[in-house]
Amino acid sequence: MSKQYLQTHTLADAHPTDIFSLAVTPSQLLSASGSSSIRIHSTKGQAINPESAEDEHPYPLVQTLEKVHPLGCHHVATSGDGRTAASAGFAGELKVWTCSDEGTWEAKGEIKPDKKSAGECWAVALSEDGRALATTTHDGRINVYDTHTLSDSGTAEKITQYETKGSFGLAINISPNGEMTASGHQNGSVYIFNNTTSRLVHSLTGLIKPVRSVKFSPANKYLAVAGDARIISLYSTESGQQFANLTGHSSWIMSLDWNWSGEFLLSGSYDGKAKIWSLERRECVATQTESDNCLWAVKWLPKAAAQRNETFVTAGAGKTLAFYREASGT
Repeated sequence: MSKQYLQTHTLADAHPTDIFSLAVTPSQLLSASGSSSIRIHSTKGQAINPESAEDEHPYPLVQTLEKVHPLGCHHVATSGDGRTAASAGFAGELKVWTCSDEGTWEAKGEIKPDKKSAGECWAVALSEDGRALATTTHDGRINVYDTHTLSDSGTAEKITQYETKGSFGLAINISPNGEMTASGHQNGSVYIFNNTTSRLVHSLTGLIKPVRSVKFSPANKYLAVAGDARIISLYSTESGQQFANLTGHSSWIMSLDWNWSGEFLLSGSYDGKAKIWSLERRECVATQTESDNCLWAVKWLPKAAAQRNETFVTAGAGKTLAFYREASGT
């Protein structure tokens, strides 16, 4: 059975340039682009009541972090608890942000690596509690910092450094339980590390083209991997074995995200298509073709308890944030 998603809202020109990265908290959406500012929209008002005249703007802009990345920002990530964010800019800067109880973000500081270059910090990921911040580098290293030790001078204790075979790290993710870190690389390599022992657990095989997204499932059992091979590969995190390939994209896959229950996987591609895949049926159950522009980032919004239908958002070269909601009855 296919599912239907309706485009319920679009925020045109949400940024003046390509939107490269999205991150969510329980009540907000953070977006980063080739411009210098990070924008934060509220997602609290996403329950749309057809009989109400209110809620014309269900995703209002609530804060802009002005001019925080002079050359633009290519990655932004949030912790699962929604209290910490990290952003990486094209000038090589790595910034950490904290969110107040009122939902306002402020700078916690900047982690200054030993050598500051754009390739010293590329993809970023945060642990559930925001303490561990993992970043990839141009030469395949993965640095994991302790954000709680961030000083005014820009130093932060390095929890560990993982070494790989030297290929540019394009993607990174920390498992929801905090026990694993996964990285995806330009040469198609994918690695899973154990964060407790700081050791490599699995070197995953099967992909030879650049990997642009790696995502652990909510229950930590699976790792979804995708990139220029146009295939989504699913691996068991326990055995490291590949158990499924999801095919259907005809262009590079730029971004992946699991829904809250782990039943569905969202993917966005270079040709502007967003697809939703059923884990149980291992096939595509919905395709959104509203955009011809590259989708750099796709994200599910956290599901509110009172909400029956799930919502996701896409962003990319169109500079637009597009919101989709599952149609009632599907």
